[in-house]
Amino acid sequence: MNAHNGNDRAAWLEGPSAQCSVIPQKNSPALRLVLLGAPGVGKGTQAELLNQQLGVCHLSTGDVFREACHRNQTYQTPAMAAALDGMRQGHLVTDETVWELVRERAGCLSCRGGFVLDGFPRTVGQAESLRLLLEAKQLPLHAVLNYELPIAEIVCRLSGRRTCQKCKSIFHVSTKPATEVTCDHCGGRLLQREDDRPESIAVRMDAYQRCTAPLIEFYQRLGLLKRVDATGRPEEICQRALAVIAARSTSEPFIGSTAAAQAVF
Repeated sequence: MNAHNGNDRAAWLEGPSAQCSVIPQKNSPALRLVLLGAPGVGKGTQAELLNQQLGVCHLSTGDVFREACHRNQTYQTPAMAAALDGMRQGHLVTDETVWELVRERAGCLSCRGGFVLDGFPRTVGQAESLRLLLEAKQLPLHAVLNYELPIAEIVCRLSGRRTCQKCKSIFHVSTKPATEVTCDHCGGRLLQREDDRPESIAVRMDAYQRCTAPLIEFYQRLGLLKRVDATGRPEEICQRALAVIAARSTSEPFIGSTAAAQAVF
């Protein structure tokens, strides 16, 4: 169920009233994955590569927010409208609102081709809500992949990013010198985002580590957490992730297991 098979993720991006063109791969198990990792480790790229390799649908909460910004208010769900209202006021989207955005798209979690969640959950509260939902649907979560990268390399990756002001395409000074300020795709101006400046990155990393440490422990206790070395080329990282997924024993506890979940509390 990848891009080559025509899946447009409509139900995820637009809301429950839309329907995706889903074509699951034949004779392939429905893998359900969650991706964790600090900003800059390349989770979005890895999610797309896993989509191509495994056919799992890439479900990104960031993509939902970006889609919402371009939708007419008439077609916005209450959760989407609440998220946008908070973002316009400069506030972080609350856990409750993010969860509502995911919950109203719960049909996507039941997709016959499986899924890879990118950007959710970000807190233990969100992870627990997801656990209860998947348990109710009797859907086993196969693995939680935690992409690990040294802080110094994360700073280098993020501080070198340049984002197109118009189409939001991302480039890096390692492949596109900072003197080149025009987007290759639309001709828009390339800018460095405020949160990609070194001083902002340090704050983001501190916040991420504080929020994610309990989340990592949550999934470790469920027996789901698998570490992936995020150094090297995207294709190399993807191969490591695929090896981890292949080695994951189906006899281990999964998030739909009440016994496993009780071990957390």
